[in-house]
Parts: sequence; C-alpha cells; structure tokens
Amino acid sequence: MTAAQEDTARMTGRPTPRSEPAPVRPPDRTGVVVRDGVPLPWAVHGTTGPTVLLLPTWSLVPSRFWKAQVPFLARRSRVVTFDGRGSGGAGRPEGAAAYTDEQYAADAAAVLDDTGTRTAVVVGYSCGAAWAVHLAATHPGRVQGLVAIAPSCGLAVAAPERERYAWDARHDTTEGWAKYNKAYWLAGGYDDYVDFFARKMFTEPHSTKQVEDVVRWAHEIAPRTLADTTAGRLGLEGAVRTPLEPLCAQVSCPVLVVHGTHDAVRPAAIGERLAALTGGELVLVDGGGHGLPARDPVRVNLLVQDFVERTAPAEAAQRPRRRTWTRAPHRNRRALYLSSPIGLGHARRDLAVARGLREHHPDLEIDWLTQHPVTRVLADAGERVHPASAWLANESAHVEDESADHDLHAFQAIRRMDEIMVNNFMVFADVVEDGRYDLVVGDEAWDVDHFLHENPELKRFSFAWMTDFVGWVPMPDGGPAEAALTADYNAEMIERRARFARVRDRSVFVGNPDDVVDLTFGPGLPGIREWTEQNFDFAGYVTGFVPPDEAERETLRRDLGLGPDDVLCVVTVGGSGVGTSLLRRVLDAVPAARRTVDGLRFLVVTGPRIDPATLPRRQGVTYRGYVPDLYRHLAACDLAVVQGGLTTSMELAAAGTPFLYVPLQHHFEQNVHVRHRLERYGAGRCVEYAEASDPDALAAAMVAELAAHGRGAGRARGGTRLPVETDGAERAAAMLAELL
Repeated sequence: MTAAQEDTARMTGRPTPRSEPAPVRPPDRTGVVVRDGVPLPWAVHGTTGPTVLLLPTWSLVPSRFWKAQVPFLARRSRVVTFDGRGSGGAGRPEGAAAYTDEQYAADAAAVLDDTGTRTAVVVGYSCGAAWAVHLAATHPGRVQGLVAIAPSCGLAVAAPERERYAWDARHDTTEGWAKYNKAYWLAGGYDDYVDFFARKMFTEPHSTKQVEDVVRWAHEIAPRTLADTTAGRLGLEGAVRTPLEPLCAQVSCPVLVVHGTHDAVRPAAIGERLAALTGGELVLVDGGGHGLPARDPVRVNLLVQDFVERTAPAEAAQRPRRRTWTRAPHRNRRALYLSSPIGLGHARRDLAVARGLREHHPDLEIDWLTQHPVTRVLADAGERVHPASAWLANESAHVEDESADHDLHAFQAIRRMDEIMVNNFMVFADVVEDGRYDLVVGDEAWDVDHFLHENPELKRFSFAWMTDFVGWVPMPDGGPAEAALTADYNAEMIERRARFARVRDRSVFVGNPDDVVDLTFGPGLPGIREWTEQNFDFAGYVTGFVPPDEAERETLRRDLGLGPDDVLCVVTVGGSGVGTSLLRRVLDAVPAARRTVDGLRFLVVTGPRIDPATLPRRQGVTYRGYVPDLYRHLAACDLAVVQGGLTTSMELAAAGTPFLYVPLQHHFEQNVHVRHRLERYGAGRCVEYAEASDPDALAAAMVAELAAHGRGAGRARGGTRLPVETDGAERAAAMLAELL
C-alpha cells in the first residue's frame, strides 16, 4: 500500500483500502479498440436515443469519474465512455508525444467508429474539454453538440498562482502549486501532490468522499505516466502543442460551457473565454469548484440532459411523450411514499402510517417508490408500487457487498453508496416532475433528503422526513480520523437544516426524546438530543401492529402447531443478506441448547434475500424464507435471537418476548442508537458477536434467557421497563395529514 493509500485508509477509518463498488448501471456492450498500438477499452450504456460521448479527463482519473452521470443519462440516451490512454484499463505508451491533444481526439474518433456511432453529443471535463474542441473541429459532422465542464484548456488566460512555478523546472520549495512539478513527482512527492490536487479539485466544504475517490484513482497509474501525459498536454519533451484558439473558431456545433466560480484548478475566466471563442452558452456555478460532475452531480446531470434534448431533437422525437394536465379543483390528493429497503422494518411502519393517512384523507392516492424486498411487502398489502421503482439501484445489495462475517461498517457503507444515491435521486426527480404529488414522505430516504437540500429549487411538494435515529457516530477503533469524518457529516446536516429549513415541512422522529442518544455531534457541535428536540416532532414508536394478549398468543401458538410443553426459539436477521454469519452461529449452537432444554424447537427465518437451502440442516430446526407476518411468530415464541436492528427488537419488546440481540460489528446505529433505546426500555440482552461465535457460550445465553423468563404458553413473559407505544402510527399520520 502506498503512503497516500495509507493516509486514505486512516482518513476513512478503514484498516485497508476498499475496492471500487460495482457500477450502478452495467454496460450493455463493452469492447477494446486499438489505435496506434494503444488499447482503449470502451463501454456502451443504453441502446436508444441520441448518443452521448463522455470523454476521458486527465489520466489522474479513469472513466469511472462519470459514475454519477452514466446511470441517469443512459435512461434516455446511448452513453459511450472509454478509458483514455494513460488511465484506467487503457494502454500506457511511453513518451510525451503519445499524449498530445490530437492523440486523444483521434482516440475518441476511433471509439466512435468501433462502437458504431455516427454522431454524438460530446462531453469533456477538465482536460477533456480541449480534446472535445479538437474532435469537433476536425470531425464536424460527427459532433452534434459540445459540453465543456470546468475546461482546463490551453487558452490565453492568466493563472499567476500556478504559472510562477514551471512544471519542468526544479524549485526550492514544495509548497502550494510547486507540487505540480515533474521532478517532485518522480522523486517521491507523488503522494503529496495527489492529496494536494484532490483537495484543490473540491473547494466546497464537506467533500471528503470526492477527495477520497480521486486519491484512490490516482494510484492506479504511476508517476511517470502522469508526467508523460502532462508533458504531452504542455507541448514539452518532443510533443507539439497545437494552439486551441484557432480550433475554437472552427467549432460549428452548439456549445455549452459550465464552470465553477471557486475553481481552484483552472479559473472561471477560462470557461468564459472558451464560451466566447465558440459562441457557446455559459453557465457559471457560483461557489462551485473544479470537480462539478462529482460534487454537484444533480445540477450537472440536468444541464447535460437539457442540452442533449435541445441539440439532438431528431433522436428525442423518436420517443413521443403524452401528458395530461388536470385543473387543481379536479385533482385527488396524491402522495409519494419512499420507504427504505435496508431492513423490512420500515415497510411495516410505513404501511401503518399510510393507513392512518387514508383515515384522515379517504381520497388520498399513494404511490410507493422503493425496492425489493419492500416491494414484496407492499404487493402483499395491495399497495401501488410506482413502475419507476425498477430504475432504482439496489441499496440492500450494496449493504450486503459491504458486509463480511457479521461486520458492517454502516457509516462507511453509506458514504460508499454515493453513486447509488445520485442514481436514485435522479429517478425520484423524474417521478415527481411527472407525478404532481402534494406530499412526499421519505422514511430514511437519505438520497432525497441530501440532494433536495443541495438543490432546494427542485422541491415542488410538501416534504416530510421520518427517521428513528439522528447523528452519525464514530466507532471506537476508527480513531480520530473517523471521528473527524462523522463530525463533518453531522456539521453538513446541521448547516443545511439551518439554511434550508423550508426543504422539510415536517421532521418526524419515530420515538421519544429520551430515545435519542445523549452524545454530541462532534467537537464544537451541539448535543444530538438537544438539537433533535429543537428540530423534530416526536411520534412515539411505530410498531405497525397491536401486541396480542395472552389469549391471542395461545391461539397463535396453536396455529404454529405448538403444544403446551413445546419451547420455540425464532431466529431472524431481517430483510438483507447481511445476517448469514449469525444464522450459522446460531445453528452451531442448536444441538447444545436442545440437549439442555426439553422440547426446544427452532424456527429460522432467513428473510427474502437468503436462500434457506444454503444453510446447514439441524434436527429440531424449521427453515422459512420470507414470512409476511413475522411479528405474530415473534409474539408467540418463547425466545428470539436477532440482529441489533431496531424494528425487530422493538417488535419483540412490544410483545414482551425475551430475546438476545447481536449487533453487527462496526454498525454505529445498532451498537449505539438501538442499544441505547433497548436499554432504556429494559428490553432484550445484548450478546457480542465474539460470544456468539462460541456455540457453547451462545447456547448457554439462550438457556439462561429462557430460564429467566419462563417457557411455553401461559408462562411469565419478559416484559419491559417501559411500555411500547401502540398509537405511534396514528400520531405520525396526524402530523403528515396536516401537510395535505
């Protein structure tokens, strides 16, 4: 691992660097074209509509830089990307002459040929803007339009801070832009330069994830390669640099230039000059830095898509749209409900709140925008799932990919979900543009809440935010670096809420003030409970069901085929595939537990994303996959073993069922927020995963919990120190109904 990777690992709280998450939108076709001996891997996303060619940028980053743009654009267009020479999976020829602007433009033309592309709207970012100009000037019939984002072009615009240090000279300092220096890179200063440059790319506060991406990508190439590409662009070491100004005059297609006013890599004056030379349209992003596609992806996506629709009308006309406008007095009330798919608990509570909303407004039409496995719960309930749900990127699959052996660093998993969040927000934006909803309810819809605060002008509806925890919390072994990161995320949330309070019309906490942890958001930031009380309304807990009484419980046990002397332990791990390791640990403990407790039977509920057939068979164990009325089983059993998720734990608490809960390692919500709430209610016993890894110890814990609370129907129930509310759904619905 390089020094910069080690620094990144410390910054992110991870002991080792993680691989890139899988693309949200896999390509429909891939290939490799070889030009002048250099292999250039390309990908085509989408099959219909106009073609958008996303050019490579400087070799410091591969084509994955466009990860926030590809999924959105590919829903309307045919998107072509390729790794440019010297980056990603492309070849790395030696010498500056292999990396001139003409070489990159010729590569782009070769990719168009190899992908069967006659014409395209060409999008260039940073150095890629110059290559787009070369392509449009030399192949005018193939470029329908040109978008230049944060252009880093060889135009006659002064940049005194950078120009005082020649790239190919030796300097007596390594401060500031003196790091942009060939000798420094090759003498061991590459890591330092990469860190410096990544931070210059993103001058906007709270850009830690974008900086982290660039640092990681930059170490996919060697310093020598970056030196060659730079010399080629600058016209040094035998390379010939073609002046760009005369080429700009030859560009005949429509041009859009987008530049941030706080760009610390190339000043906005370059973008202004390029727009003037090409007669193009100019959009200045006030306060924006150099990395606009990554830092302001929603705005960039919308600008590019609008430009494509304006410059490629013939292709767009192939997809006619039919619209109906209904006069306001004739409209029914309409709501869009966003239910988080990470755990099935949200689905049950959201259904209960939706039922309550309909009691207040019988004419209310509700569409659901969500993913599997929540869609299965909604289908069973007869609810209407919006067809655009099929476009959503799967959050549960991402969480499963991030987990290993009952270990899920939840904070980092959410940080690394950035591509998914952009994709899913763009789906949401399309849905609300066409849907004319009066109310949007987001139950932990982090993508929508985040990007609405980043783009408040897109809000055209009442928006209600629901959550059962507030505050990112560092895990102890993350050290100061993770503490700094979580504090930065918390500070961003606090700042957004203070500046754009109007984005949320109602913030509903699913619980009570004392359920909020009594910690701080970070150094110099307010207390989490104090701030939450000031910024949220409290609905009490929402179970989505009324706990059964003893007579109903006896009926449930008979329905499950349980006799008076039978003892049932239900084992369940929620709606994702993260719990496989725990299920196996419990199954290892089954023989010892059954030897100690007469009549002990186990029901293992794997959930919709774990195949029961993949688990080992054990005598006395029944396996079930998805159980729609799991709360009934939890109310009827004598003991449960679960993860540390809030919903299942609180369902058990409401039913008075004894249970053991095993929080996922490094899962800050389960280890801090949920554990605090369960301890307040006096519900359940926490078992650390290390203890659960020992079959005898886990069996002993199960036996002890059964002995402490009795066993079988009619015996003593576990009970809780505090009763769990039964009217939370009604209270939450009343709060939301006011917005309709």
